[in-house]
Amino acid sequence: MKLTKYTHACVRLEKEGKVLVIDPGTFSEAEEALSGAHAVLVTHEHNDHIDRPAVTAALRSNTALEVHAPAGVAAALKENGDVSDRVHTVEPNSAFDAAGFSIRTFGGQHAVIHAQIPVVANIGYLVDDNVFHPGDSFVVPDGINVQTLLVPIHAPWSKVGEVVDFVISVRAPKAFPVHDGLLNELGRGIVEGHVTRIGARYGTAYVRLAPMESVEV
Repeated sequence: MKLTKYTHACVRLEKEGKVLVIDPGTFSEAEEALSGAHAVLVTHEHNDHIDRPAVTAALRSNTALEVHAPAGVAAALKENGDVSDRVHTVEPNSAFDAAGFSIRTFGGQHAVIHAQIPVVANIGYLVDDNVFHPGDSFVVPDGINVQTLLVPIHAPWSKVGEVVDFVISVRAPKAFPVHDGLLNELGRGIVEGHVTRIGARYGTAYVRLAPMESVEV
């Protein structure tokens, strides 16, 4: 399976002629990521994880496209009645097929940013028992050996110690960054240095991917 990282939280997975996109948000190259896609997974409603106009336009121009998202996101997309039959509500602790990719869901709640900021629904997705995208949370999939972990390297809701603890708790053999759009190179170097060094002690090889860079997983 080919994994391509886009800016910030978006990734594109390709296998056997099928394309799955996770979190095509406004910080990412959403239109490019969605080109030719067969399925989209959305972790939560924040704009850096879903560019609603881009996703709606993709649904209208590509009748093969299906979108899977938490209830609030799905309801907003379904307001566009002409595409509502291809928008599906996702619940935590479920399993389904998306364009030939097997999907399992975990979590259910966005990490707390501040007590006065409402918490929204957040779904973590495990694709083909291999790639895990947690969205904006550090939920650890239970009973699963994740092979490829997408790590939210930096966010308003996290600190470096929590990022490191997430990596060593999941203990995936491979890890790559997501949610890095707010970091400059100095900050990235500090966070990634800790993740690389400490993660390696627990069997995780962390590798930086630049936007538009691809890797086989």
